[in-house]
Amino acid sequence: MTSSHNQNIVWHEASVTKEERQKRNNHKSCIIWFTGLSGSGKSTLANALDRRLHEEGKNSYVLDGDNIRHGLNAGLGFSEEDRKENIRRIGEVAKLFVDAGMITSTAFISPFQEDRNRVRSIVEEGEFIEVYVRCSLATCEKRDPKGLYVKARAGEIPDFTGISSPYEEPEQPELIIDTDQQSIEQSVEQIVQYLKENNKL
Repeated sequence: MTSSHNQNIVWHEASVTKEERQKRNNHKSCIIWFTGLSGSGKSTLANALDRRLHEEGKNSYVLDGDNIRHGLNAGLGFSEEDRKENIRRIGEVAKLFVDAGMITSTAFISPFQEDRNRVRSIVEEGEFIEVYVRCSLATCEKRDPKGLYVKARAGEIPDFTGISSPYEEPEQPELIIDTDQQSIEQSVEQIVQYLKENNKL
């Protein structure tokens, strides 16, 4: 059902196509969607990959969960409804980056499979690469870089993924990265090899 406020909005086709931008960049664009528990290493891995791609002359960018909540999604909380809206918005932003010809890494817990599938559905086949940053809850708690697990265990943070709110493991991710078993360098190399094998680089 179309609401009255957007009935007069018409999509304007860009004068420069995504394909033209990809050709100039000499690589395909895509969303590399890092998902996993807090403390699993999503942001660290996404930024390490971004550094590697940048040094190789690729056009890339990282959309990080905490950073996005400082601006675009500043008004959203952590209820299930707000989490879904958070992912919906970032999915739309990531799609714009793909249209701009960029390799876009997103680092979000994104605990619900339905929400990740929705983002996959708004881009072309092969443009959404789901990377499950797998790490045991015990290791994530041990790392606890932001001190969030301590607060969650004390009941100070409601709806905390892995403690008081569920995390749905990816059903069929393109990649699984076990960050409690391999180094950042090994993990980045695993992703780069996937991108090369699938003609993204």
